[in-house]
Amino acid sequence: MQPAWRTNLAETAVNNIRAEITANRWQVGDRILNEAALAGLLGVSRGTVREAVRVLVAQGFLETRQGSGTYVRSVIDAKDSALRIRRTGLRDQVETRCALEVEAARLAAIRYTREIIAELRQILANRGEYDPANHDLYVEQDLAFHKAVVAASGNHAFVEVYEFFSASIQEIIKATVTGELLEPDMAAHVSIVDAIASGDSEKAASTTRAFVAPIILELDRLLAS
Repeated sequence: MQPAWRTNLAETAVNNIRAEITANRWQVGDRILNEAALAGLLGVSRGTVREAVRVLVAQGFLETRQGSGTYVRSVIDAKDSALRIRRTGLRDQVETRCALEVEAARLAAIRYTREIIAELRQILANRGEYDPANHDLYVEQDLAFHKAVVAASGNHAFVEVYEFFSASIQEIIKATVTGELLEPDMAAHVSIVDAIASGDSEKAASTTRAFVAPIILELDRLLAS
């Protein structure tokens, strides 16, 4: 590491520590140097090191464990990853959404409760049909429905991954409701809930796959034209 001599010492310290992590000189799970050692290595005060560590914890690179030290949590910059995902083709994003929602619906049909089904139906009732005057609210409520389907899977990892992709999924929803792509109607949404409520996992999976299929076909048509 190079000593941090710039005006903004905390920012420089952040960049230097992050560079060590992303270069894999520290691996996930490794405990990093203590505060005093980092301060000496970077040529800054311990207060500056504390500030830098707080920033990197907030960014998801580090985690602090009471009485144990500070450890590497991730070597991937989540913001950069999210940006790369948003820059991928819309078709890739729809395929990813399809994979997540199909498997989530399959699991939901196995694990559903009456309360879950009632919640899904209520979310759809609140969303209603698309109204251009309430565009943002509709998109928000439609996304809430699909998040609820994923949550109904009972798979917490799915929920986290879907949340990570939610910005991309929201863009897909916006593209459908504005007419850029085909928008599945209310009946198509209800059919997903009905399939989950049937307890037939394969039916739930195939119904959800059929829900997304027209969007993918339309994208193929547009890309070929």
